[in-house]
Amino acid sequence: MKFDKKKISNLVFVAILVLFFIPNTRGMMQIFLTRIFSFSPELVDKENVEQVGSYDWKLHGVNVASMNFSTAKGKVVLLNYWATWCPPCIAEMPSLQKLYNEYKDKVVFVFLTEDDDPELEKFMNSKNYNFPIYRSLSPHPNPFEHKPMPGTYLLDKKGNIVIHKRGAADWDTKKVKNTINKLISEN
Repeated sequence: MKFDKKKISNLVFVAILVLFFIPNTRGMMQIFLTRIFSFSPELVDKENVEQVGSYDWKLHGVNVASMNFSTAKGKVVLLNYWATWCPPCIAEMPSLQKLYNEYKDKVVFVFLTEDDDPELEKFMNSKNYNFPIYRSLSPHPNPFEHKPMPGTYLLDKKGNIVIHKRGAADWDTKKVKNTINKLISEN
């Protein structure tokens, strides 16, 4: 039997479909495919830019000190809603960790979750992640939405939402870094 390109691609497609139905491989396949098809997030159109309504937001630090979001006022902020059980969240975490490693001294990073401590500790240790994790202790300010996950916001120093990405993205890109560098340099 001769295998041509069409037969090989059909076999690969069927293999991927089968892997989705095997319980232990479904999550891994979702993460793998999400990473392949994740791209750099787009900037919010200027006419659709929203501003943070209030910075008064109490956050419990899981692996860092607790804080009031008001300490982030006047700074560039990256806010990410995520969960350890969410395949798209897991898929984008390596790029967010790289971004955090590069900008942790210049940008306020807030990774928000509702997961319990044992799951968080196990997840963070298994992946060698060290970004700051928080839980909300008071209502989320407008216009932040914590669903669907992942949901990520990039704010400028004036509280304008420059990027609002629902779903997974590749955050370790030249485009994102150029945007962040521009926001950092603005007064």
